[in-house]
Formats: sequence, structure tokens, C-alpha cells
Amino acid sequence: MSLPKPIEPVEGSQKPGRIVAIDVLRSIALIAMASYHFTWDLEFFGYTDPGLTAFGWWKFYARCIASTFLFLVGVSLFLAHGRGIRWPGFWKRFAMVAAAAIAISVVTRFATPDSFIFFGILHQIALASLLGLLFLRLPALLTLLVAAAVIALPFYFRSTAFDHPALWWVGLSATNPRSNDYVPLFPWFGAVLVGLGVAKLAASSGALARLGHVTPGRWANPLVFIGRHSLAFYLIHQPVLIGCVWLFSQIMPAPVVPKETEFLKACQVSCEQQRDAKFCKSYCGCMLDSLQGEAGLDKLYGNDQTAEFKAHLSELASACTASTEDSLNQGGTQ
Repeated sequence: MSLPKPIEPVEGSQKPGRIVAIDVLRSIALIAMASYHFTWDLEFFGYTDPGLTAFGWWKFYARCIASTFLFLVGVSLFLAHGRGIRWPGFWKRFAMVAAAAIAISVVTRFATPDSFIFFGILHQIALASLLGLLFLRLPALLTLLVAAAVIALPFYFRSTAFDHPALWWVGLSATNPRSNDYVPLFPWFGAVLVGLGVAKLAASSGALARLGHVTPGRWANPLVFIGRHSLAFYLIHQPVLIGCVWLFSQIMPAPVVPKETEFLKACQVSCEQQRDAKFCKSYCGCMLDSLQGEAGLDKLYGNDQTAEFKAHLSELASACTASTEDSLNQGGTQ
């Protein structure tokens, strides 16, 4: 993940230099990201239960990683440009991140067309770096208030007016589009503003100057190296990991799971994020029976993305929800 890298501490340092602790923190986030992607790769090749990384603890883990990266974007933006925007360096780094984001979109469009990355973490970093410049001179508390508003808005306002693909990057559509890495402007730009606001407060309190004098031992050298070459690590690690899992799959393939079993597992995991296990077992059984009765399971696993099929799935979900609730209220099972 390429983040705007600090040139020098803004206040309190005797000489220009990087804040090594930030490089270490960025590196830890990168390693955490790699562990999440490795688990996703195992799921993709069938070695774990379907939906494992999309729900529960793994979903929370992924959001913490993304939040950390974007928080560091804000911190690093202030460290690099807090005294004045260094346009040549800014545009060079912006061009690198934007080019990498475009490359990822192109590659994933061919590799996973039904869930390609059209606005992922790198796209967000590129846009946030531009928008963040507008907040460099604003007071820290005002920046943090705007951050809170940006984070809160999607929880209180969504509209079908943003459902057009050209507006998906905003993050206010009625339903989230399908993507392997979706990091829209709202709410994720808020994490960047939090980092920017915290960096301002840390600079005014002298905390940045003190942090700049923290020098980890030699044990941290590998972490510092990764943190200073974050874009290269981000672009390289996933092809390496997925390549390793693919090679392993050629030697020891994952067991073939019938579509019916896979659907029930994925449905159960998804459903239990909102309802209890008893309800979900009955509800998922209803959905499976309905889809099998009309050959809908083949369409589902064939990645049918038509509006008609999506509307039909919604109707089936509503019908099965009502049927399951009626059955459970009567004390029976479906």
C-alpha cells in the first residue's frame, strides 16, 4: 500500500528525517493485510468454508486493516505537506498510486469480471490524497468533526440515485455493488481525515517531535524496509500468495463440495450475522429448495448479474423470511 511518505517531522525535530515508528506501523498493517488475503485465497480455492472472510471476525479484521492504512494516509499527508505542499513530490507519488489503482482494475476486470476492483484501497488513497489537501490548513477539531460526518453519513443516508455504476465510488448507493475490494469515498475518507486531524493535534502538542526521536532496535529493520516500500509490497504480495496456493492446489486439490452444501454454508454464515441459528437453518433450507425447484442455483453460481434475477432473489428472500417466521411462531420447523 503506497502511502504519502513523511519527508520530515513538521515540528520539534532538529534535523530532517522520517518518523520510523510510522514506517513500522505501516509495515504491520501490510503484514496483517497479507494474512487476510492469504485466508481469502484459501477460501477462493475451496480450502475453507465459503463466505469465511466476508463476515464476522474476518470482516472486522479487514476493516481494521483498511482503517489503519487510511489513517496513515492522513498522518503522512500532514507530515509531508504540513508546512507547505511540495507539488513535485506530491504529483509523483499521486501518479504512482493512481497508475497502480488503474492497473489493478484492468487486471481484476479480466481475472474476476463479476467482482472486479473498480474502486479499492488504492483508488481511495489516490482520491483522498487530493481531497486531503483541502484540509491541511483547517483547524484540527474542525477536521475531526468533518471526519465524523463523513463516517456517519452512509449509516443515515443512502439513495437509489447513487445506484448508477458511475456513482458507485461515492458509497451512498442503496445497495453495495459486488467487488473484491470496495473502499468508497463515504465512509472511508473519514479515516484519512481522522489521521490528518490527529497528526495536527500531535504536532501542536509536541507528540510528533517526541515520536520522531523514537529509534527501534535492529529487530525493526525488516519492518522499516517493508513500510518504506509499501506500494511494491502491496502489488507483489497477492500474486505471490495466490500463486503459491494455486501450486499447492495442483498437488493437493481441495475436496469438491456440492453446490447445495456450499450454498447452505454460505447462506448460514451470512444469515447468522443478523438472525439466530435456528431461524437461519430453516430460512436457508427454504431458499435452497426454492432455487433448486427452478434451476436458480445454476444461475446463482453462474454469476447471473441481471436486474431481473437479482429482483427475483430478493422476492425469494422475502417469501422465505415470512415463511420461516410463520413456521417458528407456530412452534414448528420448516
